[in-house]
Amino acid sequence: MTRFFISGLVVCLAVAGCHVVPDTGRRSLSLIPMEQEIALGESTFAEIKDAETVSDDREKRERVERVGRRIAAVAERDIPGLDWEFVLFEDDAINAFALPGGKVGVYTGLFQLVETDDDLAVVMGHEVAHVTARHGNERMSQYLLVSAGGIALDVALRNRETETRQMALMAYGAGATFGYILPYSRSAESEADELGLYYSARAGYDPRAAPRFWERMAEAAEGRASPPAFLSTHPSHGRRVSDLENHMPRALRYYEEARQSR
Repeated sequence: MTRFFISGLVVCLAVAGCHVVPDTGRRSLSLIPMEQEIALGESTFAEIKDAETVSDDREKRERVERVGRRIAAVAERDIPGLDWEFVLFEDDAINAFALPGGKVGVYTGLFQLVETDDDLAVVMGHEVAHVTARHGNERMSQYLLVSAGGIALDVALRNRETETRQMALMAYGAGATFGYILPYSRSAESEADELGLYYSARAGYDPRAAPRFWERMAEAAEGRASPPAFLSTHPSHGRRVSDLENHMPRALRYYEEARQSR
C-alpha cells in the first residue's frame, strides 16, 4: 500500500501544471486550476472588504487606483483578462497585499513613506507582480505537496513505535518549514521586487525610486525586533536594496523606452 501511495504521489507531481514566471523565466509549481485560484482570491477579498474599513480619502484612493491601473495595463500581456481591483483600507500599517485574480489592497499607513507616484509604483508593481507570478497558487501548491509528503511518511512508518513516528513527523515538519516554505517565501518576495521593478518602469515610473523607498522602509523599521534571516518570510531591507540595484540597468532600459513612446 505504501508503494502504491508514493507511486500515485509521484504520478500526480509528474502531471502537475507549471507556470512560467514573466521576465524571470522561472518555472513554478501550479497544482490549483486557475479558475479556482481566481475564485479563492475574489471570495477572500470580498470578506476583507466586509471586515476592514475602506478609506474615505478620495485623493489617496484615486492615486492608488490610477497607479495600480497603469501598472496592471502593462502586466496584461503576462496574464490577460483579470478583473483588477485596487482598494485603499484605513489602517496605520505600512503595508499592502495582493490576492489571486488581481485583487490588491493598500493600507493608508503606507503613505507615511510614499512621497511621489514613483514611490507608490514601487509598491503597486510589487503587488501586481505577486499576481502575475501566481505566487498565491504556488504557495497553496506547496502546502498541498508538504501535506501529501507528511501523509506518505506517516503511512511508511505505520509499523513503527508511536514515539518514533511522532519524532519523524516533527523532523519532517521542521525541515519542510525551514528548508522549503520559508526560503520560498523570501525568494517570492525577491522575485516580486524584480518583476515589479520592470512593470513600474514599463508603465513610465522611475525605477530609481525603488531602492530609496526600501531604504526609508528600513529606517521606519529601526528599533523593532526582527527574526533571524532563516526564520523570516521576507528578505532583509538591505538585501532588497542591493538586489534592486543589480536589476536597475534593465529597468532603466524599460523606463527610457516607455518615456520615448509617450
